[in-house]
Amino acid sequence: MIERGMKNQSVVRSAVPTLLAADVAGTARWYAEYLGFQTTGHFPDSEPYVFASLQRDGAEIMLLNLSDYQKPDLSGLRPAGLWDVYFRVEGVSALYNSVRGKVFLKLPLKKQRYGDWEFEVRDPNGYILTFGGDAQLDDGGAA
Repeated sequence: MIERGMKNQSVVRSAVPTLLAADVAGTARWYAEYLGFQTTGHFPDSEPYVFASLQRDGAEIMLLNLSDYQKPDLSGLRPAGLWDVYFRVEGVSALYNSVRGKVFLKLPLKKQRYGDWEFEVRDPNGYILTFGGDAQLDDGGAA
């Protein structure tokens, strides 16, 4: 247990989701093309990668290779909703407009009863990514 006086000596800055992928490089390209992420690191130097770090603005995810990995669909176990990564977004409707009509869009932009606007996409590995925040009603969004 950390004592009260020690709290000021360390700062937890973030948590980084780590997702398994059969094709790390292909998955990284998908995140770049459709969601605007950049690959900020990978190993080894050439494909096939066993690891990649992706960032967009202040968000980061890591990809780890697991050959022949197929994520099980667990959505039936929680009908109220199930997601793997939740991104807090400023200008969520602008991001939604960039993916609207794409085959990987799982749920359209919708105002939730707790006030946030959210939409969901399914990445190539089956992970559900939820993007939420305040929608700007005057930015041409679906909100």
